[in-house]
Amino acid sequence: MNLLKALAAVSSMTLLSRILGFARDAIIARAFGAGMFTDAFFVAFKIPNLLRRLFAEGAFSQAFVPILAEYKNRQGHDATQRLVSQVASALTLVLVGVALLGVIGAPWVAWVSAPGFRADPQKFDLTVTLLRITFPYIVFISLVALAAGILNTWSKFSVPAFAPVLLNVAMIAAALWLAPYFDPPVLALGWGVALGGALQLAWMLPHLARIRMLPRPTRHFDDPGVRRILKLMAPATLGVSVAQISLLINTIFASFLATGSVSWLYYADRLMEFPTGMLGVALGTILLPSLAKHYADDSPVEYSRLLDWGLRLTLLLALPAAAALAVLAVPLITTLFHYGAFSGHDVAMTQRALIAYSLGLVGLILVKVLAPGFYARQNIRTPVKVAILTLVATQLMNLAFIFPLGHAGLALAIGLGACLNAALLLHLLKKQRIYQPRPGWPGYALRVAVAVALMAAALHFAMGAAQWWLDARALERIGRLALLVAGGVAVYFAALALMGFRPRQFSRRAAE
Repeated sequence: MNLLKALAAVSSMTLLSRILGFARDAIIARAFGAGMFTDAFFVAFKIPNLLRRLFAEGAFSQAFVPILAEYKNRQGHDATQRLVSQVASALTLVLVGVALLGVIGAPWVAWVSAPGFRADPQKFDLTVTLLRITFPYIVFISLVALAAGILNTWSKFSVPAFAPVLLNVAMIAAALWLAPYFDPPVLALGWGVALGGALQLAWMLPHLARIRMLPRPTRHFDDPGVRRILKLMAPATLGVSVAQISLLINTIFASFLATGSVSWLYYADRLMEFPTGMLGVALGTILLPSLAKHYADDSPVEYSRLLDWGLRLTLLLALPAAAALAVLAVPLITTLFHYGAFSGHDVAMTQRALIAYSLGLVGLILVKVLAPGFYARQNIRTPVKVAILTLVATQLMNLAFIFPLGHAGLALAIGLGACLNAALLLHLLKKQRIYQPRPGWPGYALRVAVAVALMAAALHFAMGAAQWWLDARALERIGRLALLVAGGVAVYFAALALMGFRPRQFSRRAAE
């Protein structure tokens, strides 16, 4: 399979999910605004999401996929099926236990994750209730991550990429049709999350059956691969999820700031997740199985070339995305969220957070490409050391930025921390000679920078005054934003074409 086509397929499914995600958030913003109800829901949704990224998509996937690829390449179908069944059974037992502990200990979880909410008993109690509704989501979505790791190893990238669409559909349906039946109505969103997790798992199971990798329940966990995965998972939990831990700590800081701070950061983060998901997560998804196969086949030259391909593609796509987010912050926020209870003040506060986040977008995406360079080699220790250093530096920046910049300072610390993480990972990959840059990088980077500057200038002059976006009707905003995005894309790729860039230069086959 051509990796560029695989990236396009994963990104297109991610685009569909993100569009529905923005529709979901626009509906939530219109119905609930940015206040007590949304603050409580976003904290409750963040905790199982954090656990998902820590243990499922994060540590588990990075530990599981390289060993699964090794089994597939070297040990055959029966041994691979046995590994999958034992891992799935063990994971299910652990997840059910975690979910039960979460439901029982919801008040303590709320106390730790949003201590500032204790000053408002109604807000705190609502957060506890929502946590108890959403915690079982961790069971469904972690098993979805297991299925995604299997399907991606078999190069079935589109199936897992489509799954998040079902979560967004469930939450939209809950917000539009179930909310009137709950008191308070925001509880419907919690049930929408739980339903979305179940739907995603149901979607994956038939596809696992088609490749004859549907897990079978077992009480035996004696396969050596299971122990190796568990051994890799513990340190990987921190190593791959430093950004999520930083976001959780940011929530704690934000809970002490003005009401709405948690929501402003959430809405800005949602806009950041659009390019991060389409580029970073998609690239990491398609790179990890191929890197693991090159490592299993002892092909260091191809391993390095694949990393170089991923880094060049990241710079090509992430840098213009970061510039566009910063320049078009007001048009994006007003078009998506400035309706109903979401005020002009909320727009301004979300804009500050988004601009701060955008400064670290390239770093956030680079981490998704560079970390698999270590995990595919089953090297956990190096990225964990980097993660610990980055986490400490991020919290120091939080303390430095929160007083002059408020909630935007928290976003800036996350972005700069990601850049530090990426820089250290890149340095160590080169130092250990895992990655050796191919010739032509300075000229390549300069041409990309020139094209980005031209695009940013064009967007700035074409955007117009911020007040127009605040006053315009929805269809007017949508139409003008669409023209701006299309124009920015046209300017950027026209500039690249004039400087000699061609799509075929980025074509590359996946490792077989």
